[in-house]
Amino acid sequence: MSEFKPVAKLAEVPEGRGHTTYLEGRQVALFNLGGEIFALDGACPHKQGPLGHGHCENGNVYCPMHGWQFDIRTGACVDFPEKPATRLAVRVVGETIEVAL
Repeated sequence: MSEFKPVAKLAEVPEGRGHTTYLEGRQVALFNLGGEIFALDGACPHKQGPLGHGHCENGNVYCPMHGWQFDIRTGACVDFPEKPATRLAVRVVGETIEVAL
């Protein structure tokens, strides 16, 4: 099992917007939905667009490159179900967000 490692502080991930960070050279997109934190692989499976910079609406994030829509909670791709974003294990310890790859 992968080890959880700190990637951001809760204050860095405001509700309704994504936040991009890096862990072991890998881009990680963090999202705050109603106080619950979710993490996806930060690179869109289509053309590696930065999901953490995408527009968030109704629990989904839209890739800023081509508009592909992903469910923030599961990583499921609304437009192309066969191309989900990888969901990453995430936990919050105090004010620190930790992710396991």
